[in-house]
Amino acid sequence: MNVENLILHINELKEITNEQWMNSLDDRKREELEFHNLDRDVSRVSETKENDTYEKFYGNRKYYQATKRSNEYVERYIKQNAKDKIFLDYACGNGGNAIKAASAGATLSLGLDISSVSVENASKVATEAKLDNVIFFQADAENTKLPDNCVDCVICSGMLHHLDLSYAFPELRRILKPGGKILAVEALDYNPIIKLYRMMTPDMRTDWEKAHILSLKDINFAKRFFTIGEIRFWHVIGYVGGKFPFLLPVLDTIDVLLEKIPFVQRLSWIFTFELKKN
Repeated sequence: MNVENLILHINELKEITNEQWMNSLDDRKREELEFHNLDRDVSRVSETKENDTYEKFYGNRKYYQATKRSNEYVERYIKQNAKDKIFLDYACGNGGNAIKAASAGATLSLGLDISSVSVENASKVATEAKLDNVIFFQADAENTKLPDNCVDCVICSGMLHHLDLSYAFPELRRILKPGGKILAVEALDYNPIIKLYRMMTPDMRTDWEKAHILSLKDINFAKRFFTIGEIRFWHVIGYVGGKFPFLLPVLDTIDVLLEKIPFVQRLSWIFTFELKKN
């Protein structure tokens, strides 16, 4: 399918009514949709900035300042793999990676998400940036309704743990062109301190999300559908810098060493892995 026909196909998907869309989702997916519509509501974030509610729902955001190195790695990957390709930001959130791919010269950059608020936010950013090679649309990541073999490169950033991988991995394989690549960026489910923090902050996550943080068992499962490329581990102790930002340079230096040590690297907060379709 060429780019023009792919765009026409996506525009047809956009014509699905809200009633049809909601009826196509099971209870788990409706819960995810409702949670992420609230989570990405800009007005809600603004309203809660000055009180304890903000800390209850968004208090983990301060820790993400510790992810600079892994973020830079993802940005480099997008720049190296998006140019002249059909790129997909899979469960795109507010569309940051799709925007980066479009800016890096993607022939067409796509962003899909179950949340209508996310799609609206991302589309607004693309319009303001005057990008004409990016499209955002609402879709079920486990059943995208995209054509077979239609995308060259996919970024899955912090979202696979929201999905049932027994549906998501086959769907990703179906829509990926032969020779295509996927970069996944995920939290890792081994560090006991981070696991305790997740238990103590239940309002920041859905029940499904809390129960499905990825581990290396999921990499083994992915081997049924893909060839596994490079696996990298990030931020064994760097997340402490969320509380003490002045320590970040030192923590990063230590992390570069810890991330290379077998078994110790499993205590990382985040890991990245590449999947390839032969």
